[in-house]
Amino acid sequence: MADDAPPSGDSGQRCYRPVAGRPIAWPDDFGTRFTLFVDTEEEFDWAAPLRADARSTSAMAALPDGQRRLRDAGASPVYLIDHPVVSDERAVAALGQAVSDGASVGTQLHPWVNPPLDEVVCPENSFPGNLPRALEAAKLDTLTRAIERAFGEQPMIYRAGRYGIGPNTATLLVEAGYRIDSSMRSRYDYSAQTGPDFRAIGNDGFWLDEEAQLAELPLTTVFTGAARRGGEALYRAIGRLPRGRGIFARTGLLARVALTPEDMPLADAMEAVRISLGEGVPILNFSFHSPSLVPGHTPYVRDAGELRDFWHWWDEMLGLLARSGVRAAGQTELIAALDSAGVQ
Repeated sequence: MADDAPPSGDSGQRCYRPVAGRPIAWPDDFGTRFTLFVDTEEEFDWAAPLRADARSTSAMAALPDGQRRLRDAGASPVYLIDHPVVSDERAVAALGQAVSDGASVGTQLHPWVNPPLDEVVCPENSFPGNLPRALEAAKLDTLTRAIERAFGEQPMIYRAGRYGIGPNTATLLVEAGYRIDSSMRSRYDYSAQTGPDFRAIGNDGFWLDEEAQLAELPLTTVFTGAARRGGEALYRAIGRLPRGRGIFARTGLLARVALTPEDMPLADAMEAVRISLGEGVPILNFSFHSPSLVPGHTPYVRDAGELRDFWHWWDEMLGLLARSGVRAAGQTELIAALDSAGVQ
């Protein structure tokens, strides 16, 4: 396939398997921190094929109240926004309130709703890094410039939709002026869907391009349970057994826990935080999807009861972090720390 040819959707390429670069030497006074990067996006049917015309952003109306609640509990969210969000005046106004309330905005690229729409909408092309370099670059430029026009500042933090970083992404981010990527989901593997394989990626931040000062902050994922020392190798092995991972999780032997309230039980996530702190992980990277702020838009918050559970998860988790002396790091603190790390 030529670099500038519209991708057909025909799979056959090898999945992208990134490796970690040199760990970031965070400044001594930075301490142990947590980040909250919110996938701020349109609403769509998670069980249906992706559609280029699914661009509703009605759940954004709940974002200012959600931001205040998170801020009051000690979080400093960064809202990673995509093209439908930045194209909607009401969504931009809601984000403007959040920014006035101490939040920051960054970028999230959903290629199937992001111009130029020159590719077939299909699972393979939903990972931005699978696109030809020229098309990935054009989509990134369109979105970056739209965010800059809407908020008056160059966005500095990026996430590829569906964690779909690819072999060209780091170079494109450097060229576009970004400082942080958070597209890698530690210990997850999307290769069966033609996406990236992150099983070799741990939780520590590292340099994607040290010379250009582009950092990677993976989403934190922790193995918990009595057999957690078996880690990735054991988790992979029990995945070959019928219901093996479910049995190991239910019996307390081994579970893979990501730091999100979406489909991650509170007790498991709190244990994952305690393990991370005991292992000296310098930054705990949390996430959720903005449509979860309103029932009915994601599989994780389907009704009012699950929305109460969502907020209970955050109340308890942010309380644990506060008691543990783990402070929030927003965009300003992260960039300042990276500037200091880069001159050591």
